[in-house]
Formats: sequence, C-alpha cells, structure tokens
Amino acid sequence: MGTDHIRNFSIVAHIDHGKSTLADRFLQLTGAVSERDMKEQMLDGMDLERERGITIKASAVTMKYVHEGKEYMLNLIDTPGHVDFHYEVSRALAACEGALLVVDASQGVEAQTVANAYLATEAGAEILGVINKVDLPAAQPDVVAEEIEHVLGIRKNECFAISAKTGLGVAELLDAIVTLLPPPADKANEPPAALIFDSHCDEYRGVICYVRLFAGSLRVRQRIRLMRSGRTYTISELGKFTPEMTSVDALGVGEVGYVIANIRQLADVTIGDTITDDAAPAATALPGYVPPMQMVFSDFYPGNNTDYPKLRAAFDKLTLNDASFSFVPQSSPALGFGFRCGFLGLLHMEIIQERLERENDVDVVQTAPTVSYEVVTTSGQVKRVDSPSELPDPQKIAELREPFVRLEIITTNESIGPLMKLAESRRCKLVKTDYLSPTRVMLEYKAPLAEIVYDFYDVLKGISHGYATMDYEFLAFEKSNLVRIDILVNKTAVDALSIIVHRDKAAERGRRMIIRLRKAIPRHQFEIPLQVAIGGKIIARETIKAYRKDVTAKLYGGDVTRKMKVLKRQKEGKKRMKSIGSVQIPQEAFMSVLDTGE
Repeated sequence: MGTDHIRNFSIVAHIDHGKSTLADRFLQLTGAVSERDMKEQMLDGMDLERERGITIKASAVTMKYVHEGKEYMLNLIDTPGHVDFHYEVSRALAACEGALLVVDASQGVEAQTVANAYLATEAGAEILGVINKVDLPAAQPDVVAEEIEHVLGIRKNECFAISAKTGLGVAELLDAIVTLLPPPADKANEPPAALIFDSHCDEYRGVICYVRLFAGSLRVRQRIRLMRSGRTYTISELGKFTPEMTSVDALGVGEVGYVIANIRQLADVTIGDTITDDAAPAATALPGYVPPMQMVFSDFYPGNNTDYPKLRAAFDKLTLNDASFSFVPQSSPALGFGFRCGFLGLLHMEIIQERLERENDVDVVQTAPTVSYEVVTTSGQVKRVDSPSELPDPQKIAELREPFVRLEIITTNESIGPLMKLAESRRCKLVKTDYLSPTRVMLEYKAPLAEIVYDFYDVLKGISHGYATMDYEFLAFEKSNLVRIDILVNKTAVDALSIIVHRDKAAERGRRMIIRLRKAIPRHQFEIPLQVAIGGKIIARETIKAYRKDVTAKLYGGDVTRKMKVLKRQKEGKKRMKSIGSVQIPQEAFMSVLDTGE
C-alpha cells in the first residue's frame, strides 16, 4: 500500500476524557473486532488497567477503513492520560504524524489536556480537536470549544463534537482523520529505518519489538541490525496488531507492527533504538527519545517468600517493558540486600509494585519514597543524591539543591482561596493566573517537587470537591535550606527512615514521625526509645513501653520483699534482652514517614 493511503495517529487527553472508549468505537466501525469479541477498553490488556479504569501502557492497533471507494490503513496508538505516564505519550507521538486531542464536554480543558497538547506540538504532529461526551446532560460543547480556542489555539469551529459511548459523530471523525491528517513521508527507496517505540518479553518467542517504519521495508528472514547495540539478528516473524497479533510477510514504509527476531537478552533492546538492514544499513539512526528523568526514588527489598535473584529477574523483565523505570543494587544494615528504584511519580511506583507482585509473584518490602537532590561539596563537586543515606558529612556540604517544578492547577472560582492557602503552606510561589472562562481559572506555580509529590493531589481534590486538576513539569535544581532528619530506633539510626526536609519544618515533622512510629512498631519485651536527630543533635524522643508479664501473680501473702526480689530479677532479664534484642519494624512503619499530617 502506498504511503498516501496510510495514517498514523494517536489519541491524547486528560484522565477519563474517553480515549479508550473512542478507540473501542474505531475498532467497531472499521470492523477490526467482531461484535461477539467486543468488550469495553479493548486495548487495555493489563488486569491492572481494567481494575483501575486507566491506561498505563500505550498500545497500537491497525485498522482498515474505506473512504470514497479507497481503502486506507489507520494505525492508532492509544496513550495513557496520567501525569506519571507522560513519557509513554511522548513515545507514542514520535511514531505518529497526527493526534486527536480529546476534551470532555462537561469537564472542559484540564491540566493534562494542556500538557499533552504541548507534547503533540513539540513532536510536530497535526492536531484535531475533539469534544467528547456531548450526550451528557451537563455537556457544554460551545463553552468547551471556546476554552480550547483560548488555551490551545485550536479554532472552535474546527472541533469535532462526538459521543464515543453512543458512537455519535465518530464516523465523521474517521473521515476527517483520512482527509485532514498528513500521510507518512514516502521513503520506500531508502535503507530500512524502524523506530522501536515499545517492547515486551514473551517466554517462548523472546523479545517482541513494537516498531514504526520511517524508511524502507522489512521482510521475514531478513538480517537486521540494532543500531545502538550493533548486534545482528534474523527476523523470524513480522506482524501487525489487528488488535490480535497477526503475522505478515513484510512491513512497508509508514506502517506500524511488531518484529520477532529471536532476541533472548533483555538488555539488547533499547526503546528508541533503530532497526536497519545489516547488509545496507541506514546512514544515521532515528532521533529516538530523550531518556526520561526519574523524580521519585524508593528502596525495594525481598519480602518473606522472595529471594534476591528472583527479585532481580522480575526487575529485568519490567525494565524491558517500561524504559522509564530504573534500578540499582543497594544494601541496608536493617533490611539486607535490595534495590534503589527510580520512578516518574508516585502512581508509577504503585503500579510497578503491583506489577511485581502480580506478574512475577514476588513479595517486597518498600521504603518511603524520596525525591532526588543535588549536593555541591566544599571541593566544588556537584553530585546527584537519590537517597538521604547518600548525603555526605554536613561539614563537606557547601549547598543543597532541591528539584523545582512548574505546577499548573485548573480549578473553579470557589476553591481559589483554600487552594492558594494550601500552595503557600507547601512553599509554592504563584507565577500567574489565567481565566479560561468566567467560572474556571488556571494557576501556575513554581513549586518544590518534594512538597507536592506525595499527598498534594489528594488534598487538592478534597479542597476543590474533586474539580481541580494538576500537572507538573521539571524546571531545575535550586538552592534550599534543607536538613536531613535521622530516626534512631533503640539508639540505632535506621537509614530507610531518614528524610530530607526544609529546616523550618524539620523539628515539627520529626516529632510527628516518631509519634506515628510509636503506634506502628509493636511493643517488645524491652523498652524501645525512638529519637529524632538533626546533624547528631537529638531534638525529640518517644518511648515504646515494654510488655510487663505479671511475674508476681503466684506470690500471695507474705513479706513485700519477696515481690520486689522477683520484679528485680525480671528487670535484669529485660536489661540483658535489650542489649542483644533487635527491634522488628513492620512495612507500615516505613510508609508512615510520608504522612504530612494534613
């Protein structure tokens, strides 16, 4: 098929604005899926996606569509909407020439809508504005069309009003995709160049690479080379997602599909790499992707029924499917050998933890997440620190820098006051206010990431009765007055409980932490002191009282000195036990560190 009959496009939107439902309607209208096999959220294959009702991984599908007597090949890539999976969206857009920007007719333009529109523009994709859910009683398509024009610069009379649920206007949208979105460039005569935009591991067939061909063609049994690693393989199977994996003999320029080439080593495939012909390779690799910047770090240690090698194998498998996640070995005196893992955000971390437990049947103990900091030492060296335990001696630190982000919040007029109060309490600085409509406003802040990454979104939703949405983007590391809080359990510092906070909040935060730890750590046979230390100075203390068995129960009557003698013996036994006994700290205690008390 010639490239002028191919359209590659992506659906981008805020969470819950109807991307996956619209993809379902496309599959039905083009006959890619029969009515009998049709189910909701057809492209969300992961159990976790179905349970949470969100898209986590971008997924591809090829459909055939006849317009004015000509057959077209439509390659759709459905993308996630949550801020943590921003990276998946940018990867999907790199493989497309067009994007459908979907906006809910009752909710209007939201924070993630703006972020995704910018991503599509940066990727050079042609954008079509789509107003979804026009069948809802609360729908205001005209107001939303004006918001789209005001915020995103897409003309209101060029937006398509549809209902993905009922199918209203979806056929017209398919015609628009064919007529308005550009076809791929025709580079059929050039050496093959295919971009790997995703991959996953199959136990029996090895690594399956999801590719988009930008030049040339690929055939079965062709000898190929991965340009980044330089390794060569022979293609054993080529295919397309229709949405099931369907094998084909060749993939032409502009097409999207998968490549199986007996690749057994997970480390050999890098997402963003270029596949080319081994005999006549492309002159240069495709641009690929800027590596994602991990923002949240947490330690994972093997739990009760898991050993270290099993956890390592599970992580290897996950990295292949999710390039935005990283891990390095780590050891802790309290918890043994484990891994320091980097994530794009808190939801990303939660999803990885659940996928580890479900897909790989491993049990993990996880420490409280932290963000990364920059340290400038007295010798002038700048070093990135992902964990409080990596901080050098206070005497060797010239300055500590923390990550700042551009935070965009879209909310209704009623909640502006309490919302500004919340932002102020989290050290956020207001940059600008922009009214999208008479009732909705967009606030832009410069905010320290550490203050907004944990529970800020939950508190924000509570204050705004569920109406506010937020999106953030990393700006830079900046100097801040930060200190490290150490928690001593039974006079021993526990690395996994250390945190870095702003000096003004350190004492208050430390006290709150040990009060929560006192409730989370069970009582032992001996008394356990909990202490908060800043730079070696103890600033607060709580005590977990010991169990006291009633050893005098069998003594009745007689002289009181008999009782005193038995109690004294018990006290000496506990003293000896305390000097050799170790404290059992449950998983909840590590997570209780996060609670900011709001």
